[in-house]
Amino acid sequence: MIKKQWFLISLVAVFVAVVFDKSNLLSEMGMVLKDNHGPDVMIFLIFIFSGLLIESHQVRAGIRDVRSTLLALAVIVVIAPLAALALSYLPVDTGVVIGLFIVAVMPTTLSSGIVMTGAAGGNMAHALFVTILSNFVAIFTIPFTLSLLLPVLNQEKSLNIDQGAIIFKLLVLVLVPLIVGMILKAWVFKARNMGGFQKVNQFMILGIVFISLGGAKDVLLGQGAAFWSIAVLVAVFHALLLGASFLLVKWFKLEKGRYESVVFMGSQKTLALSVMIQVTYFSEFGIALLVCVIHHIIHLMIDGYLSARLGR
Repeated sequence: MIKKQWFLISLVAVFVAVVFDKSNLLSEMGMVLKDNHGPDVMIFLIFIFSGLLIESHQVRAGIRDVRSTLLALAVIVVIAPLAALALSYLPVDTGVVIGLFIVAVMPTTLSSGIVMTGAAGGNMAHALFVTILSNFVAIFTIPFTLSLLLPVLNQEKSLNIDQGAIIFKLLVLVLVPLIVGMILKAWVFKARNMGGFQKVNQFMILGIVFISLGGAKDVLLGQGAAFWSIAVLVAVFHALLLGASFLLVKWFKLEKGRYESVVFMGSQKTLALSVMIQVTYFSEFGIALLVCVIHHIIHLMIDGYLSARLGR
């Protein structure tokens, strides 16, 4: 059992080690890595290894699987904001709700969802396709959806998203390394078993979490009293997305190998863009940043366990 759940156990261990390290050595190491493009390097490597793992038939099946793509986008673009809107009527701080709204309108994460889809036995190529598509669509949906949600809190913001920066990041960190990995698989490694890279990718996710915690430790400890209530709130939010995803794949009868990418890509949210939105447009609500960070940690822990269960 422990061997099956090593990724979840490792996530918890990294969280405890960084947050409760009184010497602050680990958090300082995380900050150094963050300041020297550590997350970008790890995401780049993840997609190279993903290219080595993806089979050509998965690429064709993933692109052709229109139904799964539409279901994943429905969860990302429609169900997530509706779930956040429903939870906004709970008696919670305005800054917490704004943080939840920011998380809800985000596209899927660039790395962990793809890794967990593969670990669960799903189609990584389809997960990758949803990643690229949802991040491109988010350029247009984030300002629109937030403009619909914020009036509930009597808040109005004019958001101007740097479209070129997002597209450039997708090209450099996703498409280019993926193509490199697929070329290496076709011309260098050929028929060799690349399964070991799946575990390497999971270690990369742990590295990204380590760096994120290093930068967020002060925020986490500074809002200690609010931590547990936010953790419960974002866990409920993520559970709603997972529940909706499972209902949709069951309703539309997606079989094993197809539904995993809908579940993980539909329910996971990117942290980097949510932090950028919070810092740029909602800096007066510092607790909103805490929501973004805690959600990222909580959904990785939940999905780490879920991916191991589905992969059995």
